[in-house]
Amino acid sequence: MPNLIEELLKAGPVITDGAWGTQLQALGLPSGECPDRWNLTHPERVEQVPRSYVEAGSQVVLTNTFRANRIALADYGLADQVVAINQVGGQISRRAAGSSAKVFGSIGPSGKMLFAGQVTEDELQVAFAEQAQALADSGVDALVIETMADLDEAKIAVAAAKATGLSVVACTVYDSGKDKDRIMTGKTPEIVATELTAAGADVIGANCGQGIASYVAICRRLRAATDRPLWIKANAGVPQIVGDQVVYGSTAEQFAEYAPELVAAGAGFIGGCCGTNPDFIRALKQRIGR
Repeated sequence: MPNLIEELLKAGPVITDGAWGTQLQALGLPSGECPDRWNLTHPERVEQVPRSYVEAGSQVVLTNTFRANRIALADYGLADQVVAINQVGGQISRRAAGSSAKVFGSIGPSGKMLFAGQVTEDELQVAFAEQAQALADSGVDALVIETMADLDEAKIAVAAAKATGLSVVACTVYDSGKDKDRIMTGKTPEIVATELTAAGADVIGANCGQGIASYVAICRRLRAATDRPLWIKANAGVPQIVGDQVVYGSTAEQFAEYAPELVAAGAGFIGGCCGTNPDFIRALKQRIGR
């Protein structure tokens, strides 16, 4: 295991950051606009997001590059901006983190289904390699592959990220099956953890999809299937539509109540996904901070 991960975990659980999309919307990002493009057009607003998380106690913050692979960016007509968006995204988070936190570059899914033939393995490999290298060149400390619903796509992304020489976190999203304990392609936590470990991921985890209470059992199952550190970023409860707004049911305090259970289940990195904000990070710090 690379030294960075060992160093971070040495003193106990590591607090990561919370949601980015909802925070950017609060800063004026219009619905339907590409959030990653804001790295180039509104860098000062983007920087407020990681800065607010660092001030709340995050020891690791991500980058505004979740959709910044050429396949996903093509939907916005931005495929030729991959390198610029990722490099500036890394620089923005590094400025915000200073010496107070580490920066993990965010790599999200392509948005196309490999098993349905919408994209080929070669196309994914090229897209993830390009993004991973651009993030590495920006000076991020590690890479995090997140919200993956297809294990094969996740493994291609891991291989591309590993080629940079940086530590790699690999996360899938559990929101399928009658018990919501499978990824979209039907794979269980045990299968995912075993295969991502074999693929070379340095940290294995889960994010998005559901609230923190449900992720305690999934974390336990991941722990039983791998010796790698675990990373969990759950949503702020189950989303509900109120008027034209998506509202998440959990308060920061309710969310943080489950943090000790997650730690007991084996989680080493804990943060929040959709619907969470700096208040959630402050609450986590209060419960499990060192």
